Amino acid sequence: MADRDYYEILGVDRDADVASIKKAYRQAAVRLHPDKNPGDSQAEQQFKEAAEAYAVLSDPEKRSLYDRFGKSGLGGAGGFPGFDQDTFADFSDILGDFFGFGGIFGGQRRRGRGGAGSGRDLRYDLEIEFEEAVFGLESKIQVARLEACEDCQGNGAEQGGVETCRQCGGRGQVAFQQGFFTIARPCSHCGGTGRRITKPCKTCEGQGRIQSDRTLTVKIPPGVDSGTRLRMIGEGEGGVGGGPSGDLYVVLHVRDHSVFERRDLDLFSLAAVTFSQCALGAELSVQTIDGTEKLDLPAGTQSGSRFRLRGQGVPSLDGRGRGDHYVTVQIRTPKRLGNEQRELIEQLAELDGEEHDEPGLFDRVKNIFS
Repeated sequence: MADRDYYEILGVDRDADVASIKKAYRQAAVRLHPDKNPGDSQAEQQFKEAAEAYAVLSDPEKRSLYDRFGKSGLGGAGGFPGFDQDTFADFSDILGDFFGFGGIFGGQRRRGRGGAGSGRDLRYDLEIEFEEAVFGLESKIQVARLEACEDCQGNGAEQGGVETCRQCGGRGQVAFQQGFFTIARPCSHCGGTGRRITKPCKTCEGQGRIQSDRTLTVKIPPGVDSGTRLRMIGEGEGGVGGGPSGDLYVVLHVRDHSVFERRDLDLFSLAAVTFSQCALGAELSVQTIDGTEKLDLPAGTQSGSRFRLRGQGVPSLDGRGRGDHYVTVQIRTPKRLGNEQRELIEQLAELDGEEHDEPGLFDRVKNIFS
């Protein structure tokens, strides 16, 4: 090729960044591609020049050598000194738009040889009770999915009803020349499977899969929470052409509880108490996730005080212990008072804020709310 400056070929400044160089290369390649200029040798030559320029300028080391020594610093003259087919990896999306396939130079296929492909992963949303999330359970679920046909083992054909595609020789692809590229496309005769079904399976009508409603048992471990995903390997849709099945992801949604609030592994609840219980102390029976638990309330407890019950929370998913249960006490104010209760409270109100220790004061008010 002519000894043209790489920056001039791509139409960028010498201080252009990699993004600008990449953009300029793509624009040039789209404009000069042989498919858009059939029979134009000059356009094809310019296309090659653009590829060579990009291969050098997109590589920091090669670009540095080129800036200092020109092409002579690249280790040779003529004929793609910096060319590498990996240069076109960044450009495969544009070429795919031109030709209707996902890559060049025999790129990857979604299906393997013989048309086999993995089945899709599926999602199932399962709602469970609060206690079930804490302690775990086994649940039955029904999943609608495509399964591999048992009669044909998923290949879609009766026994002996498959032959190798004559068009592609079983490769699933056909190659052809496009300018100076050798391009592979899925074989249109067999749909890229490399085989043709001559006797379709009667059960699945040649599809290799059938619709089925399957009942599965889900083992939910203790300690799960809303948003927890449980993966059931191989319980998704059946594979195509005998390929492996996908997976099933069970996403859990935990219902709220009327008593407990959960924060990570800890549980929180409220306990309603009377003024006399807080003032004099008491033994409370509080509800926990495991049942009823005794809680000693010391004398002088303030409303809003929080008490900790160790190990009464949610089990850890890894089996390493449990969280705690925190009980917050709140004084319950009576809505109706008897005459004696009102009289004693009024006396207490008169004494509120005075600094004295009158003997028998608490004896007179301890049973106000009892």
